[in-house]
Parts: sequence; C-alpha cells; structure tokens
Amino acid sequence: MSFQHASVTKGIMMAVAVSSVIVAIFDVKYNFHLQLVPHISRDHQYWRLLLHHAAFSSSSELFLWEIILYNVGIDIERQFGGVKYASFLVVSTLLVTVLELLSLLVLHHFGSSFNVIPSGPIGLAFSVVYQYISLVPDTYRFRVFGVGFSNKSFPYALALQLAFSQPWSSTLAAALGISSGALYRSDIASLKGYRLPPWFVRLTSRYMHSLVGETRAVRRTTRALPATEVSETTRLEDEVITTAHTSRTEPSTRSTTNGPRGATDQPGPSVMREWVNELTGRVDRASTGIRVPTDAEISQLTSIFPDLQREVIVAALQRR
Repeated sequence: MSFQHASVTKGIMMAVAVSSVIVAIFDVKYNFHLQLVPHISRDHQYWRLLLHHAAFSSSSELFLWEIILYNVGIDIERQFGGVKYASFLVVSTLLVTVLELLSLLVLHHFGSSFNVIPSGPIGLAFSVVYQYISLVPDTYRFRVFGVGFSNKSFPYALALQLAFSQPWSSTLAAALGISSGALYRSDIASLKGYRLPPWFVRLTSRYMHSLVGETRAVRRTTRALPATEVSETTRLEDEVITTAHTSRTEPSTRSTTNGPRGATDQPGPSVMREWVNELTGRVDRASTGIRVPTDAEISQLTSIFPDLQREVIVAALQRR
C-alpha cells in the first residue's frame, strides 16, 4: 500500500505528527485537552473545542492513530476522492466537536472521566473507521482456534487499543467519532453534499501539494518472458549504462593502440574484473563459443518484437 491518490490522508498524518512533536518540545500539552470544568464553564476557553483536535499528548496514542489512518484512511480517500474526503473530514470534525460538548454537559456529573476529552483527533479517526466498516469489503478470511477473522481485524484491534488508551475519556471520544460517522453516512441535513469552496481547494493544491507530494505506486514489470529470459533481461538492465558511444561488436580482451613506437598491445580487463565476472557468470561470450548473430537476424526479430531491447534479442539469438 502506498499514498498514491491519498494526498489528503498523507497531509493529515504529517500535520498531526508535526504538531504533536512541537507540543511536546515546548511542553504545552496542558493546553490541548478539552475539559468542561473549569476550562469551559469557568474560564470560557472555547478555543479548546477545536484546538484539542490538533495534537496528541501521548506518543503511543499518536503511533496508534497514524497506523489506523494509514490502513483505513487511504482506502476511504480513494473511494471518495480528494475533495469529498477533505470535506468529509471537516464535517466530521465539526460533528465530533458538537457531540463532545453536548456529552460533557450531560455526563460530567458521573465522574471525572466524563469531564474531559483527551487531546488528539480520536473522534475523527473513528469516524473514518465507520466509513471503512461500511464501504470496504473483506479481502480474505481466516480462522484462529476456530474463531473467524478477516484482514480488517487488524485495524479494528488497533482502534480498540486507541479507544481504551485512557478509559473512559478516550472511549467516549471513540464512541462519539463512530456516532459522527453514522450521522454523515445517514446523510442527515445533506451532509454528504457539502464540498469545500473551490478557492480553498485551489489554494491548498497550489501551496500544500509541493510540501506533501504524491507517492507513486511501486512499478511492476509488464514482461511475460520465461524464467531464463527474465533473468537475462534483469542482468542486462542491472549493468551500468553510460552515454559513451560503443561498438556493436563484442570487445576483445586485448586492444591495439598506435603510439610513437608503433602498434602496441594494451592489456584487457583486470584480474579483479575477470574474477568478478566469473563469480557473477558474466564471462566473455567470445571465449565460450557462442556465435555472433548477423544483422539480418537481429533486424528480423526487431521488426517482429519492436518493444524488446536490442540486447535481449542478441542474447536470445546467441543462446539458440
């Protein structure tokens, strides 16, 4: 899995990680949790409602959150598209914030655990997890001691650890995140139809895309050749390619140069090169009795297989 077509997820992961590190360096973690009494009710610190989503106060929670979003958010962004996924994150954050404030007003009488919401976008992660549960099917299933599991069980196990990292405040945040995901999925008040303004999308694409970048998937070969030819092709592609003009004939082990005293023989490859060639199997084909194919044969195969390199065609003719 890579971040191809998932630049929003990559940007969110980078932003939360950087902000968490900065908060830890400057030792201002006490400003990033949401607490009803006394911060909201007495001190009127309403900026905590949104600021507590910006950073984690615990490195273990940050690690779990990053792994969960990597395994879950990429699939959701690829299904939604970048603009819809970013709009979904904004709507989910606002829904989680409203639900957290309402839950603190109702539940703070039942104990100190329900009077505080831990720092970090825990609710946002579980809102994405709910979309993952609803939209992404199982890839494979397996059993351990008779108990059925699937490939989606691993992100769920990590999400469960994050939900119970600070019981019961983190559990409450996880439940509210699932509730916000369900509200978005039910399309109450046409939440699915909201999109970020075009000017904001253009602004972020222009300035943030250069910082975040786009990761391309691993390139896989499209050749369907036998095992011997694939190994020969791989060997030829692994050799050093230079821009110097080379002759089409096989070089001999000794070369002749004209000096002031006439023609002199120059030594061929060094002893170390010959030893390396013997170990890697790159021996001189002229000394092994392999014939040199004619230009007519090479031209004929080149016209039949125009996508193959000349070295591959020459190697195939030499082996046969």
